[in-house]
Order: sequence, then structure tokens, then C-alpha cells
Amino acid sequence: MKFYLSVDMEGISGLVDDTFVDSSKRNYLRGQEIMTKETNHVIEAALDHGCREVIVNDSHSKMNNLLFEKLHPEAKLVSGDVKPFSMVQGLDYTYDGMGLIGYHASASKPGVMSHSMTFAVKNFYINDRTVGELGLNAYVAGYFGVPVWLVAGDDRAVIEAKELLPNVTTAVVKESISRSSALVLSPEKTGQLLKNKTVQAIENRRNVEPLIPPKQPILRIEFTNYGQAEWASIMPGAELEKGTVVKFQAKDMPEAYQAMLVMTELATRTTFC
Repeated sequence: MKFYLSVDMEGISGLVDDTFVDSSKRNYLRGQEIMTKETNHVIEAALDHGCREVIVNDSHSKMNNLLFEKLHPEAKLVSGDVKPFSMVQGLDYTYDGMGLIGYHASASKPGVMSHSMTFAVKNFYINDRTVGELGLNAYVAGYFGVPVWLVAGDDRAVIEAKELLPNVTTAVVKESISRSSALVLSPEKTGQLLKNKTVQAIENRRNVEPLIPPKQPILRIEFTNYGQAEWASIMPGAELEKGTVVKFQAKDMPEAYQAMLVMTELATRTTFC
């Protein structure tokens, strides 16, 4: 089996605020260490239970957070930015399953460091379904026929996963108290939980179906500020629909995903003076 692992940072246990996930702040080096250790727990369990190949995609911020010199030696790492497909770079039909670890809730929902790609975004929609990063990535996986076997993060991310992905195996590594505080497991307990849940996910894999996206999805992005929507609507094919909602008719899910990346990047050019 070939296993794809997308690793974000905000949903890693013990990381409770931006000081752990922002490279300019005091706890970031600790955050890197913890993120790498949690990733290794999943890799080790996957390799011990039938996966012949594990590809890890660093999926947070500049996407160079995982300490590659400390990563499990049998894994391969996709690192760095810019990536044409960001959090799902390199994912294709050759993979048997996917894991999403270190994941968090969507922007408009409670949860530790909840957001959707950037702070410019209030909501993403694929047709009429509201999704966050987790949903968008699962849809791209589904386009390639790849099911999401495992989701790990805070309790709010797990709620989103269960609503979207029937029968998915989940691991709650921290329980949100507020957007910047949580009840967290110890590193030892987290490691054992992730190993157990990875094994469970592999054993449960035949009960999980890919999340198949619409054939010609309509992407809508609701931005937090009108200026952000204005910038995003400059992209060819995009339309400022109403309020701060920008619409894009895509030919398929990969195009919708790349359109999302371009529009969110354009939106960051907005100034607030």
C-alpha cells in the first residue's frame, strides 16, 4: 500500500496558539519538534502495518516546518513553497489512502487556531457544501479515487471530519477550550494514540469511500472584507457574486483547488488603511 500524509501544524497536540506555529515567535522551534515526532508516530505505524511507501507533505505556512533530518528514514518528504497543489502536492491515483494530521477546524467554527487557509477567508463552498481545508483536501483526494483513512487534530476538527467522511478513523489529540487554549494529551499518550489510530485506520480502510467531488464544481469563497473579494475577482473566470462572495466555475476539482489558491493569494494584497 502507498500512503499519503498531509501534515498541518495547528492541530498538533500541545500547540495551542500562534507562538508555536509562527516561525518568528518564541515557541516555534518547540512546535517543529513536536510536529515531527507526531508525524513519525504515524509513519512508523503505517510502515509496520502494510504500507510499503509513505509520502509526507509538509502543509503548514511556508511548508518547511518538519525537521527532515529527524523524520523517519523510510519516509519521503515534500517540503517547501510554492507548490502548485499546496497541501495535496503530488497526490494522485497511485495512492491507496490518505492521512490528515495536525488539522484544525474551519474559519467560522470554534476550535484551536481555527481558520481556512488565510485570515482573508470566512467560508469556502463547493457547490452548496461548506468546507474548510480538510474538506477541500479530501475532495481533491476523492477526485483521484483516494479515501481519507485517518484524521488527527483537535476535537473540533474531528467533528468536521466525521460530518464529511463516513467511517473515517479519527484521533483527538487535544480538546479546545478557546481558540488559543486546549486540554492537551502528554507527548507519550499522544504518540500511543496516533500509533493505535493509524493501525485502526489501515484495518478499517475497506469501510471508507473516497469523497467524490462534483464533476464540474462551483467554488465560492466568502471573504472577510470587501477589498479581499475585489482582489480575488480579478482572476480570469472569477465573478464577484454578492457581498464578499466570489464565484468560480471549475472544469474539475483540481482546477477549483488551484483557483482557490490564486484567489486567496490575491486577497492578501488588500490593505486596511
